[in-house]
Amino acid sequence: MNAELALAGGDGARILVVDDNEMNRDMLARRLLRQGHEVETAIHGREALSMLQASAFDLVLLDIMMPEMNGYELLEHLRGDPAFQHLPVILISALDDADSVVKGIEMGADDHLPKPFNPHILRARVGASLARKRLHDREQMHARMLEREIDIAREIQAGFLPAQLPQPDGWEIAACFEPARQVGGDFYDAFELGDGRIVFAIADVCDKGVGAALFMALFRSLLRALAERMLDAGEGGAARLGALVASVNDYIARTHGDANMFATMFVGLLDPRSGALAYVNGGHEAPALADAGGVRARLAPTGPAVGMLPGMEFTVAHAAIDAGQMLLLFTDGATDARNSGGACLGEEALLVMANPTQGASTAVAALRDAVHAHAAGTDPFDDLTLMAIARAAAPA
Repeated sequence: MNAELALAGGDGARILVVDDNEMNRDMLARRLLRQGHEVETAIHGREALSMLQASAFDLVLLDIMMPEMNGYELLEHLRGDPAFQHLPVILISALDDADSVVKGIEMGADDHLPKPFNPHILRARVGASLARKRLHDREQMHARMLEREIDIAREIQAGFLPAQLPQPDGWEIAACFEPARQVGGDFYDAFELGDGRIVFAIADVCDKGVGAALFMALFRSLLRALAERMLDAGEGGAARLGALVASVNDYIARTHGDANMFATMFVGLLDPRSGALAYVNGGHEAPALADAGGVRARLAPTGPAVGMLPGMEFTVAHAAIDAGQMLLLFTDGATDARNSGGACLGEEALLVMANPTQGASTAVAALRDAVHAHAAGTDPFDDLTLMAIARAAAPA
């Protein structure tokens, strides 16, 4: 690489010189060619615009006063088109034409080159403009790579959610999950054991984003793997629900204690034949048991958040979902959703809208839409997860 090319900021670039003066075009083209660049020329803005739309350039040297389309008009086109907003433009101006230069810079030009052309100034300003463009190009490439990585993470996280939820006879189970960012720390799960009982869970890992999503995957995998081994044992399974959550707690606290990550978690074991429900609520928002007359009970916490300290105890509690009732589970992304004035939706407003007669799928969709309506025009405050387990009403 020769000295001039090194000063120009790296490998040769593709440059478009736009000037109606043939002598100026030829002089600039020759000097740029000597610096190692590829050069094309245009005699006015309209021709230049056609060339820019037909192929890619790294830099435009643009005269101001030209027929057909002058430099200001071309510059306005370029800065108004997202495809050319970051294309460097150096204005060619007379040495004493400061007003034109100021106007061009205000319109979005990156620099200016005074006439008559000084080869050292030409090399420096072309090199500086190309260096800025290459930096922007690297940033854009990095952003695209990061976006692709996030897309992959989103796809992987979606794979941790159940593709289908169990639907026992006379029951409907529905859920939704919407991360506040590209990925999130909430999750839900529901699956059937060998004897027909249903294990279900909803959880909210502290924090948001990629870190929370990684721990979401860990919590969910531990919970499912241990549940399939510890709970699939007939009548004794419900008694081991507390030990299951304690095992998840101890692994997280002992193995990943330095990360200070924990989750609020509700884990239930439902017998669809009787409606009997055993559950552990590890510091999570109390699910609501409702019927056509409104909320009948709240399933309060029976232990602390999961993963904070080893050796914590989690008590198993019991309830029943009767015919015509629905259990609504949610994370604080629903209740803490904020409107443009900063007011939260709140539990009371959310639970008033819980209507078991609609069925689980319709209820989840209606509550999700209500959260969206409340927070319209604002960024999501937190991950949003809803889950409903509805038992059909008894035949009349």
